[in-house]
Amino acid sequence: MVIWHGRSRRLPTGARRKKFRKKRKYEMGRDPAETILGPDKRKIIRTRGGNTKVRLLSTEYANVVDPDSGTTKKVKIVDVLENPANIDYSRRGVITKGAVIKTEMGIARVTSRPGQNGVVNAILIREKG
Repeated sequence: MVIWHGRSRRLPTGARRKKFRKKRKYEMGRDPAETILGPDKRKIIRTRGGNTKVRLLSTEYANVVDPDSGTTKKVKIVDVLENPANIDYSRRGVITKGAVIKTEMGIARVTSRPGQNGVVNAILIREKG
């Protein structure tokens, strides 16, 4: 079933709004990518205006920035520690923006949107010690 991002069918009072048109293609939403740990899998989506989005379905690596030295390294993701976006995502190990991941460099926070950008970029919080 399609996710619809159009106008609500209800008024703030709870009364039903009169339908004045059918659903439009540009009001359509899509299911979230829900990126997990695993071999790299990407899906290319055609968006409005013929543009494209890259959905990252699964990945093993992240580009981690060390703020002290200013260097960026591609490192392996060991585990997903927490995800403040959704408690269920924490349990299932889904990577979204703001998720805290454990990498070979240390603990990092995801700054990119894997379901929209197709890449996991993160900034180092605590070095491995």
